[in-house]
Amino acid sequence: MKPNTLTQRAAQGGPRTLVIGDLHLSPGRPDITQAFTRFLDEELDGADALYIVGDLFEAWIGDDDVTPFSDQIAERLRRASTKLPIYFCHGNRDFLIGPRFARRCGMTLLPEPEVLELYGETTVILHGDSLCTEDREYQKFRRLRNRPWFRMMLLSLPLAMRRALARRARAKSRMHTQQKDERIMDVTPKAVDALMATHHASRLIHGHTHRPAIHPLPHQRHRLVVGDWYHQDSVLVITPGHAELTSRAF
Repeated sequence: MKPNTLTQRAAQGGPRTLVIGDLHLSPGRPDITQAFTRFLDEELDGADALYIVGDLFEAWIGDDDVTPFSDQIAERLRRASTKLPIYFCHGNRDFLIGPRFARRCGMTLLPEPEVLELYGETTVILHGDSLCTEDREYQKFRRLRNRPWFRMMLLSLPLAMRRALARRARAKSRMHTQQKDERIMDVTPKAVDALMATHHASRLIHGHTHRPAIHPLPHQRHRLVVGDWYHQDSVLVITPGHAELTSRAF
């Protein structure tokens, strides 16, 4: 896309909702942070809402881990929230984001999945890791991760221990990603169909796979996948009757 497509759309007016995800913000990638803050400053005017579909951070070990970096991101989101509502779906990297941090950001935490009527279409929004059902090893961990007692146990650990666990988990994830078949790390059609059928949805939006695309499905349905921000700022723009994926190289 042209670098100013979103800005041009904002100037033209009209209803639009923005969806982003998989930014994996961290102090070690200031380029992504700069792209994100530029997006918040320049491209939200006139939008109806911003949805962040998980993995906003490379890792999140609890709302009590207050750092200059998390303060910076919270403040930028809080400022943005004065322009429009901001909604957040938990990702696999930041499933421990809680109400305290959400309040600091001025954003609303969503259940998984979130179902809404978006410009007349029943839309399901979620991070997307639950749809990768062929990755059985990960799904086993995910079920454990989602249990309240497990989260309480993690959050009761000292911050230093949680940081060490997060580093170990990221290293293990990178190793497993390199070893796994690409096929099992994508969503499965059966899981997509089941979720959309359950909610009678014509549109499903997710991230997680880092494979941005708009997939047409039978019966005039669509699966929309937002991309990551490792090399580009990927934004999904939803308008009445239309969806467009935009991206710009850093």
